[in-house]
Amino acid sequence: MAFVQNVPFFSIMLSMFSGIVSSVLPGKYARRLNYAMLLCITAMSGWLLFYLVSSDMGSYIFMMGHFPAPFGNEIRAGILEVLMAMFFCIIMALSLFGGRKKLGNEVEHTKHNIYYILCDLLLSSLLALIYTNDLFTAYVFVEINTIAACGLIMIRQNGRTIEAAVRYMIMSLLGSGLLLLGICMIYDMTGHLLMSNIKEQILIIMETGTYRIPMLITIGLITVGLAIKSALFPFHNWLPDAYGYSTVSSAAILSSLVSKGYIFLLLKIFYRVIGFEIIADSHVLHIFYVFGLCGMVFGSLSAIWENDIRRMISFSSVAQIGYIYMGFGIGIEAGVVASIFHIIAHAATKSLLFISAIGLTDVSGGSRHFQDLNGSAFRNKIAGIGFSVGCLSMVGVPLFSGFVSKILFAEAAFIVSAKKMFPVLIVLGISTILNAIYFLKTLIRIYTPADKTLVRERGYLSLCIPEQKLYSLTIILFICVNIFLGLNSEPMLRLILTGLRNFA
Repeated sequence: MAFVQNVPFFSIMLSMFSGIVSSVLPGKYARRLNYAMLLCITAMSGWLLFYLVSSDMGSYIFMMGHFPAPFGNEIRAGILEVLMAMFFCIIMALSLFGGRKKLGNEVEHTKHNIYYILCDLLLSSLLALIYTNDLFTAYVFVEINTIAACGLIMIRQNGRTIEAAVRYMIMSLLGSGLLLLGICMIYDMTGHLLMSNIKEQILIIMETGTYRIPMLITIGLITVGLAIKSALFPFHNWLPDAYGYSTVSSAAILSSLVSKGYIFLLLKIFYRVIGFEIIADSHVLHIFYVFGLCGMVFGSLSAIWENDIRRMISFSSVAQIGYIYMGFGIGIEAGVVASIFHIIAHAATKSLLFISAIGLTDVSGGSRHFQDLNGSAFRNKIAGIGFSVGCLSMVGVPLFSGFVSKILFAEAAFIVSAKKMFPVLIVLGISTILNAIYFLKTLIRIYTPADKTLVRERGYLSLCIPEQKLYSLTIILFICVNIFLGLNSEPMLRLILTGLRNFA
């Protein structure tokens, strides 16, 4: 085994040990360790991705301690897993950079190291969900992910964040409980926890006709559990407060990565535990298809009715998660590829929107209400540009990543039967119009000059702190990532398609 094949194990362990070491470090050094760890894992993941692509290996199994199951645990790394791991690290790093200056105002100075501990644990759990080949290990890291996410929400410690964290915890525990019940039933039917071994036994079960009803119940428990945790409509009510009232970096990380980690785990279970053909026969994809379409519309409608810019962005995430599940629900490879690309595109765009929005509210007296945001894009030019790019991407304007996502969903719709094609195209059009309504309305608001007398009376100008280099650089990098995905989607799509075909 080549040394580079140790990268997944090193990545998980490095992020976990960074959290442990940060517990005894002051906040400043915990932050530096976090940045160094993210840079190191990103570089290692890029190295491994290059190795897998150049060697045509596709994927491989890494045995922890070199002991085979059931005595040891396994990690499975392929092109798709490594691509997602590298991209998650990039988005987390940029989200932390963009919210660094605000952290001092949002979190007590003595708790800064705790914040970075939670970020390290969150990253380790996401990497484990991406790489693990063991179903129970996945559940363990789902719980670590939940605890770390709750900590990131409530570390700001005001009434709204504590309430949001409690609501998030209740819904997450409900989803985790359903997932655990499903895993227990799978173990009872197959006697295995390793994904590849489970799939072999499930194929035998489906061929012999035994446990068909328990298998359908199991599929239902797992899919509903992870749908709740990823905020699929109508299980999304916890999301706006969790994203809207947490720190800016937390909101960017939660909206971009946490829900996507659960969706990626669900995709792994579909392909590598149960089998996509069995999932299609169970009709669970039809449910995803309907709920995804509903989420695309109702999430956008909720965003239109909002008067708070951060809650508007949060409700937009409900619609975008609907896109992802709708792509799964189409039930063909092109739909799944479109959903995976949208996971990446949405992560890059949503973080940009949250980071940019905080720059606009900072120069509007700290107010997040639209009536106070007039002229904010002139008072903080880089935030205005970043928010504009994020809005145009979400609407689906050419040049940006969101446009590619919508084209891919439309192309997938043309491949399937007319029963699914026409609803997808109609709802895609309606959702795009609704996106344009609330995003372009916000753009018009922030670029409408404010009354100069009102600006002076409310002291907006006194809050116009000089453009911080790190904040400006973060927005520029987010814009570059978005444009790169919009203009160079073909290589990314080839990697996604190759990784998906080696996923089973």
